[in-house]
Amino acid sequence: MKSRDKNILEHILIYCDQIFQAVELFGNAYEIFKNDAVYRNACCMCILQIGEITGKLSKEIQEKRPEIPWRAIKDMRNICAHSYGDIDIETVWDTIINDIPAFRSECENLLMES
Repeated sequence: MKSRDKNILEHILIYCDQIFQAVELFGNAYEIFKNDAVYRNACCMCILQIGEITGKLSKEIQEKRPEIPWRAIKDMRNICAHSYGDIDIETVWDTIINDIPAFRSECENLLMES
């Protein structure tokens, strides 16, 4: 694995862990997330960063794991970056609770294979 890909994957893990820390700090409840702008902004910033750096992974890495929705990850970044206060909060919450843990696990597996 290229050192650049390794570095990107390590940063993805950091952002995923920061999302987990936010959930732990604020609470694992949709109602809290929906009503707390600081909580939402913290998680959205991490999602934004994940989407941004995911786009910098080599084609080799992306082709190694075609089951990972690489395009959807970048699209979620664009939603967080360009919705200008009109983000679908339920979609973001679903991403945090259901998608980020699985994505983190896939990235960790990629790192272990290197």
